Amino acid sequence: MLPVPFVTGNLRYDAIFIASYVCWILFELVTGSSRKARGAAKAQDRGSFFFLIGMIWLGMFLDFTFCFGVQRAAIPWRRTEIFFIGIALIWIGIAFRYYCMRVLGKYFTFDVATQGGQAVVEAGPYRCIRHPSYTGALITLSGFGLTLGNWAGLLALIVCGAIGYAYRIHVEETALVGALGEPYRQYMARTRRLVPFLI
Repeated sequence: MLPVPFVTGNLRYDAIFIASYVCWILFELVTGSSRKARGAAKAQDRGSFFFLIGMIWLGMFLDFTFCFGVQRAAIPWRRTEIFFIGIALIWIGIAFRYYCMRVLGKYFTFDVATQGGQAVVEAGPYRCIRHPSYTGALITLSGFGLTLGNWAGLLALIVCGAIGYAYRIHVEETALVGALGEPYRQYMARTRRLVPFLI
């Protein structure tokens, strides 16, 4: 079974998929270009930004490859409903990620960096989880996978994204512990990385 947006005659679904995908990419490009570390900020990225982007693109490539090449792994039931759940998750993830950016304010950068006088932020979702913007990104990735409706593709996308974010989180937390010290260690002890009470 072909993905819902690529079935002949499903032009409306095709347009919805493309519009959501383009808006997601534009959001990341626009916010990324304005959120690079500057001035006194000290970058400690260790290649994590490019590794993460590479893993996400690899996951998306594998998702498309499996959707068209391993059609027996297609989700066989309620494909239209799953497509719209996926679209909703893309937008929920974008909105949540943007909200997290706003809460973190000037401390949010696309490359791992710390600033002089930086404090631990515990407002909004940061009360419970340390990297909620990454949670938002993973929600969007999961939504993207669901829109294509293939179990193998969805698994490949989530695994690649998880590997990319695992390295990114390791680098980021190492930098924050080095810059903020004991306050951040205490914050780590009482919060989870991505999902409250779980991960």
